[in-house]
Amino acid sequence: MILKRREFLQIGSLASATLMMPKFLKAFEQPHWVPPGNKVLVILQLSGGNDGLNTVIPVTDDLYYKARPRLGIKKLDALSFTTDVGINPALASFKALYDEGNLSVLNSVGYPNPDRSHFRSMDIWQSASDSKDYVNTGWVGRYLDAQCSGCDKPTQALELDDMLSLAMKGEHQKGFAFTDPRRLYSSSNEKFYKDINKGHPATTDDTVDYLYKTMSATLSSADYIFKQSKLHPTAETYPATELGKNLKTIASLIMSDINTKIYYVSVGSFDTHVGQDGQQKRLFTEISDAVKSFTNDLKKNNRFDDVLLMTFSEFGRRVAQNASNGTDHGTANNMFFIGGDLKQKGIINDMPNLADLNEGDLKFQVDFKNVYATVLHKWLGADDKAILKKQYDYLQFI
Repeated sequence: MILKRREFLQIGSLASATLMMPKFLKAFEQPHWVPPGNKVLVILQLSGGNDGLNTVIPVTDDLYYKARPRLGIKKLDALSFTTDVGINPALASFKALYDEGNLSVLNSVGYPNPDRSHFRSMDIWQSASDSKDYVNTGWVGRYLDAQCSGCDKPTQALELDDMLSLAMKGEHQKGFAFTDPRRLYSSSNEKFYKDINKGHPATTDDTVDYLYKTMSATLSSADYIFKQSKLHPTAETYPATELGKNLKTIASLIMSDINTKIYYVSVGSFDTHVGQDGQQKRLFTEISDAVKSFTNDLKKNNRFDDVLLMTFSEFGRRVAQNASNGTDHGTANNMFFIGGDLKQKGIINDMPNLADLNEGDLKFQVDFKNVYATVLHKWLGADDKAILKKQYDYLQFI
């Protein structure tokens, strides 16, 4: 069965998925047992620019309530971290993790010369570049380039999404994007694709040959991922939300034989220019409920110490509320770290100084690339300088 190049490119969802397939995934066709102690990173992207000030709340700062007379969260409503700091009441599971010593908060994270465009700022965070530079590879992708080239035990990164983020794209290696192992497996086993793969002859078109080879790798890898996801299916009850389903998939894979080091998942949109309170509460409730099930699952299966869940958003919001009971694009923000093996617990650094703003925006105090360097070096055991192209200071939360 021979297809012309144009016809091949018109094949549906599976053809799209194959373009995201890392070459090294074929190496996983032989199972690898992953014992406790194998460190895993889960990245949770809060898409749209989450409002950090209504997430981790300075409940005794009069300047906060002056800037947000209607939008500010009252001290009595916030869940208490300390006398002066609370957390959004919709993040109840984060409060519980804080009380247990399994949550850390890093404030005022950002980068010099911040960009307020969603797309540009997200590119900066995902590529781990300076705001003046344009880079077409991501920090996780470059981790794969460094760790999966010529090594005897290749690693892998999975994104629970229909499309692969810039963060997951390296120069030579890429992560793999999918939403459901069963659906991926079912699609890959359709007779149409198998007939194409079986009947492919050698051609003189390098692009078509590449697409056929990539599809062939995807067919075998889809089968592998699905089988791994079934090895230790979780018995934990997860909420029937998109994030709940994604974290359930991730938990099952963490407890299987698959040798995945990094999982990437996103939730949003947090672009709350209008009516922020309701939108943020809805999203925080989804996150809180899903994270509660996920962390309970890991604890019950003795894997909580091996997993670090890290959140980020492309920027925060402006300090003052707008006329539509929302907030506009800002700059610095907070990050959460969740896990059973944190070295610094609770609030790691000072809350933002609302008396010292940059034209109404928070000033960043911690470059996010210091966070990446810390995670790469201390958690994943990688050469952070080679991956980030510069030596950054390490933090102490892990």
